[in-house]
Amino acid sequence: MSQVTAHYGEWSSPITGDSFVARSVSLSQVRVDGPDTYWVEGHPLADGRNTLLRRNRLGHTSEVLPLIDGVRLPDVRTRVHEYGGRAYAVHEGLIVFSDGYDGRLYRFDRSDARARVIPLTPLEDVRYGDIELAVDRGLLYAVREDHRLEGEPSNSLVAIPLDGSAARDGSHIIPVYCDADFVMAPTLSPDNSKLAWLTWNHPDMPWTHSVLHVASLDFEGRITTSVILVDQPDVCVYEPRWTLNGDLIHVDDSTGWANLYRTEGFTWFEDEDVHAWTTRLRTRPLHPGPQAFSHPHWQLGLHTFDNFDNDLLICSWAEDVTWHIGTVRLDNGLLEEWSTGWWPIGNVASADGRVVFLADSATHAPAIVEVKDGKTQVLRPSSDAEVEAEYVSLAQAISWSTRDGERAHGFFYPPANPNFAAPEGELPPLVVNVHGGPTTSCRPGLKVPFQFWTSRGFAVLDVNYRGSTGFGRNYRERLNGNWGVMDVHDCVDGALYLAERGLIDRKRMAIRGGSAGGFTTLAALTTTDVFSAGCSFYGVGDLRALADETHKFESRYAFLLLGTDDMSSPIWEERSPLFHTDRMSAPLLLLQGEDDKVVPPSQATQMHEALNAAHHPSVLKIFAGEGHGFRRGENIKDAWETELGFYGRVWGLQPQGAADVEVPYLS
Repeated sequence: MSQVTAHYGEWSSPITGDSFVARSVSLSQVRVDGPDTYWVEGHPLADGRNTLLRRNRLGHTSEVLPLIDGVRLPDVRTRVHEYGGRAYAVHEGLIVFSDGYDGRLYRFDRSDARARVIPLTPLEDVRYGDIELAVDRGLLYAVREDHRLEGEPSNSLVAIPLDGSAARDGSHIIPVYCDADFVMAPTLSPDNSKLAWLTWNHPDMPWTHSVLHVASLDFEGRITTSVILVDQPDVCVYEPRWTLNGDLIHVDDSTGWANLYRTEGFTWFEDEDVHAWTTRLRTRPLHPGPQAFSHPHWQLGLHTFDNFDNDLLICSWAEDVTWHIGTVRLDNGLLEEWSTGWWPIGNVASADGRVVFLADSATHAPAIVEVKDGKTQVLRPSSDAEVEAEYVSLAQAISWSTRDGERAHGFFYPPANPNFAAPEGELPPLVVNVHGGPTTSCRPGLKVPFQFWTSRGFAVLDVNYRGSTGFGRNYRERLNGNWGVMDVHDCVDGALYLAERGLIDRKRMAIRGGSAGGFTTLAALTTTDVFSAGCSFYGVGDLRALADETHKFESRYAFLLLGTDDMSSPIWEERSPLFHTDRMSAPLLLLQGEDDKVVPPSQATQMHEALNAAHHPSVLKIFAGEGHGFRRGENIKDAWETELGFYGRVWGLQPQGAADVEVPYLS
């Protein structure tokens, strides 16, 4: 078939909001329970409701949970730290989950044909997550976030009876640990006699300094004595998990890389000299080197490794800007990569010789993948609308020199559509994508939203600016004190690098990002004149207001990123785009959730009002019922089409499938 000649950005594409949002789900929280595999699906067409799915040994998949009180569908979700995460646990068919509607924990026994959903906690303004079951003790352990009093909520580790007694009387909930600002990752030893967990305090984040605790438990599930296993300045700890033999595995970045460690000797005895319980412990590294075996705890329940058998861990790790999966020996740390054709992007779980993990690849969107007896199969794709191979723009790993002589990294996606060619000599417009966090990272797996752009004739640059994870602690910490400067420079330098190589149109470059990426977008548009359009998704405009208004989890994070906790310092205004709207260099689109508790809507409305007062081109769209990130299908589709229409209006294009966007004051 002959190609049609059309301008970049005006190509028609089969990748639309209707074709993909309507036929896709989000996948998360993969777990195994013997022969069964469980996961959570987010449904954009059902107001973003999260459902718990089970696939049994025969390959049959079904939703697990019945109606709550016979009238309401469960929403398997927790809002601890606002970002949520691990919202259920399962053991031999017994399921405990957090309901996103009322925040309560519920129990459901799948093995009981007459079972119903039973509440385990009172109906009050309290959230629970990171659930760990101790069925033999008749308990579960969980992180509790208590919002009942004014001021910051309190976070603690609690034990809750499985018999439902605490639903009627909250005094039955057992306090386990409450001596830190934050707690997460409770994990029980195989014999249920010991508990490990993580804590940290303001102003730290869990990836800047966190502490690993280990305790022995009495018959009632309370702590009898405890030790601190890891507590080093500027060292973070990730994912404590017990081996089948009762040793403790954890990840920490004391070497500069998030490496695995094994601690042996958890035999508790009474020391006659000091009359206290103590331990004889030995901790040693497993396969130390320039690999990252975990990543920052933005959500509860991070699970990048698991027990494969008594001798091996199955684990995932970042190396050479991609993620790998394989085994590491517990005795000598020998690492062996598995060739599966998939890159792990989420939980890794194992039981009875099979491994299940959330993954993607260069040509496949996220899916739940199982490896058993050397064979790989997809258990659940995130979409039944596959991107045909000829429309896929493959990620190209690139690096470029920064203006201060270092290196930044990213992935470049050129336009790809077999049905179209651009006029001779024309270069494509560029969309620079800035990830959030800022302590997260971009990966090279297939992202349908990027293919939405490339199949229409846009190029995309996904930037791992300094501050991103997966490149070692030193790279991540380069952003400390430099937020709003170094991230901006890396995005600008990456875009100019592509322009200098003749790969994109220097005059048509946009920058976009969400949350912290939205802040970088706004900062780039108010401190440089490189971009001719920008789109901020729930981005930060006023840093001082954010510190006052945001949730507890991130309320001190800006101190680290700006390099000061002095709220009177001029740096708060110097780095805040809201105070420099007179320097805004390009038209701006602002997309915001009305119910966002992380970056409140006031951030977007104030930015829009300031630009509007100055007669600067800007568009604001606020989505009702959305929080920090859009979950509803109609809003995701609307955001795609609005952004496309906005770039079309700014650059004089007529893109196919775009919303009609009016941009006031656009000349």
